[in-house]
Amino acid sequence: MSEPLPYGAVIGILGGGQLGRMLSVAASRLGYKTHIYEPGPNPPAGDVAHAVTTAPYEDEAALRAFAEAVDVITYEFENVPTSALDLLESLKPIRPNRRALAVSQDRLVEKAFLNDLGLPTAPFAAVDDLTDLQEAIAEIGCPAILKTRRFGYDGKGQVVINAPEEAEAALADMKGAPAILEGFVTFFKEISVIGARAQDGAISCFDPGQNKHEGGILRTTTVPAAITDAQRTDAVLLAAKILNKLDYVGVMGVELFVTRDALIVNEIAPRVHNSGHWTQAGCAVDQFEQHIRAVTGWPLGDGSRYADVEMENLIGDDMDRVPELAKLARYQVHLYGKAEVKPGRKMGHVNHIL
Repeated sequence: MSEPLPYGAVIGILGGGQLGRMLSVAASRLGYKTHIYEPGPNPPAGDVAHAVTTAPYEDEAALRAFAEAVDVITYEFENVPTSALDLLESLKPIRPNRRALAVSQDRLVEKAFLNDLGLPTAPFAAVDDLTDLQEAIAEIGCPAILKTRRFGYDGKGQVVINAPEEAEAALADMKGAPAILEGFVTFFKEISVIGARAQDGAISCFDPGQNKHEGGILRTTTVPAAITDAQRTDAVLLAAKILNKLDYVGVMGVELFVTRDALIVNEIAPRVHNSGHWTQAGCAVDQFEQHIRAVTGWPLGDGSRYADVEMENLIGDDMDRVPELAKLARYQVHLYGKAEVKPGRKMGHVNHIL
C-alpha cells in the first residue's frame, strides 16, 4: 500500500450536489482541498470547495485541466459519461474504480453481477421492445416495475405495471430508452448498509439503517434497524462480499429488502449514500470522512455507532419547518444551499439523536 496523499493534496470530485458538498467538508477536516467538476452553474458543493470547474463532460480541454489540478478523482454520482471517464482515468487515479461504475450505471448489468455473486435479487428481464416486455410480463407476472436501465433516481425513470394491457403505455413512458422489468418483492422492511473498503483491502461497515420511502424518495432512515442479529450480520457480510469482488476503494451504499426467507439486494450505489447521513450524528467517523480516508490512502476510521439516530430528508416545502426544527434539542440540521425550493427536491436533512 502506498503512503496516504500528503496534506494539502487536492481531491477532484465529479458532481457538485449535496454529496459533493459534504465530502468537501469532510476533506477539509483532514487537511485536503477539493476541486468540483460540475456542468451546472453554482453547485451546492461550490460553496465549500477550493475550486470549481463549470463545464460539460464533453469538454476535453476542461477535463484535462481539471485532472492536472487534482491528485485523485472520485465522484458523488454514477452517471458520468464513459468518454469523460476514459480521458480522466488516463491522467489520474479514479476511486472507486471504473468497474464499480460500469456495474451500477446499468440496472441489468448490476442485477446480473449480483446474481453471479450468489446474491438474490428481484426477478428481472431485459426489455428493448414491446415483444420483450410482453414476454417478460408473462414470465415474471404483475404487478411489476418497468425501469430505464440507466439514469433513474428518486423514483424517476420507472412505472408500475399492474396488468398486461398496461404494457404498451408503460413502454412509451421509457421514451425509447433500454429498460428492465423487475418483479415485485414482498418484503417487511427495507434496510441499507453503508460499507467502506480501504486501499489495503480493510473493510468497515456501519450499522444497517431502516429506510422509509414516500413517492419513490427516501423520507427517513432509522438506526438501529428493527432486524435480528443474524440479519444484521448477514447484511454486513453481503456488503463486504460486493466490495471485495469489485476491488472497491471508498464508500458504497447497498439497499436490501428484508423478506421472510432472505435479504434481497435492491441496488448498489458506488458512493456515499443518502441513507448514510445518520452517521454524522451517530458515529465518530461519518460516511463522508470514511470515503475521504479510503480514496486518499488513510486507514479507515471508527464507524461504530454510539447513538440511535433518525435521519429525515427535508424535501421541497419541508424547508418551512427549519426554524422550528432548529429550536429542538438533539436535532442536527444540514442544509444544502440550494437556491430554489422545488417539489420533490432534497433541500437538506436533519439528524435526530433518539
